[in-house]
Amino acid sequence: MGGCPMAEYELVHEIKNLCRNNQMRDVFFEEVECDDPVAYLEGRLRGKAVELSVEPGTDGAVTVHAVVDGLIQKFVFTPI
Repeated sequence: MGGCPMAEYELVHEIKNLCRNNQMRDVFFEEVECDDPVAYLEGRLRGKAVELSVEPGTDGAVTVHAVVDGLIQKFVFTPI
């Protein structure tokens, strides 16, 4: 089946540290293939209490701010 290949993204996933006076964040990098970054995250976070807000960026980048079970997270999808 000769369908279009899925887009490839570098995903930067930041998790804000909730401890007072601690500005450090957990940061993870990975490569993902998907057609829709928001749908990809909805599937990845299925079963959790999630609030998403989406910021389209330049050159196809997408930033998704998420509150996942009360934890503030940011997902930045940058096309490869």
